[in-house]
Amino acid sequence: MHVHTCYSIDCCTPLDKIVNHCLEAGINCVAIADHNTIAGALKLKEFAPFKVIVAEEILTTAGELMGLFLTEEIPKGLSAEETIARIKSQGGLVGIPHPFGRPAFPSLRAKQSNLLSDKILSQVDVIEVFNSRTPFPSSSTKARRLALEHGKAASAGSDAHTVREIGRAYVEMLEFNGPDDFLNCLSQGRIFGRRSNPLVHLASTRAKIRKRFQGV
Repeated sequence: MHVHTCYSIDCCTPLDKIVNHCLEAGINCVAIADHNTIAGALKLKEFAPFKVIVAEEILTTAGELMGLFLTEEIPKGLSAEETIARIKSQGGLVGIPHPFGRPAFPSLRAKQSNLLSDKILSQVDVIEVFNSRTPFPSSSTKARRLALEHGKAASAGSDAHTVREIGRAYVEMLEFNGPDDFLNCLSQGRIFGRRSNPLVHLASTRAKIRKRFQGV
């Protein structure tokens, strides 16, 4: 439900390796949610032998939102309200990834908390209640409580930036057909997850440095 590819600024994972790993692990659906682009998701959808949800992790002025079932890319830097409107205009779903997942960076944590107002949450469809890259169990507990209190579907994601991370968190759910059916099936799904070693963040940092050096 939350996989990055080499099309993200902080990831170098080739598309073919994602496909191979998913087939080996028995994963038959992924949401490709690269940072501020859907190019990788669209490309993977062309040849993957399983279902690919075109998603995007979008940096808004209030923090990160996730758009699911997108057909057009949404630029970063817009307000949360404008970003949500653009997702909805495509018939997509709005998600909040790792709502309490930045404990080490107070400024980022404060920024993400801007998305947790009643005004924004009323327009959200999905809340990520387990993220493998979020280090503390308390973050997941608070996210689960948030989803329950506001009646939102709960999801889980590996937030995978390397191949080995893919599948560390997942949802077992029925086959679905389209966004509305996805929400219904997700609400009945079972969440499984393991936390990734915090050192995986070093891979993201290396990818950023490498791409900046290469001018990508």
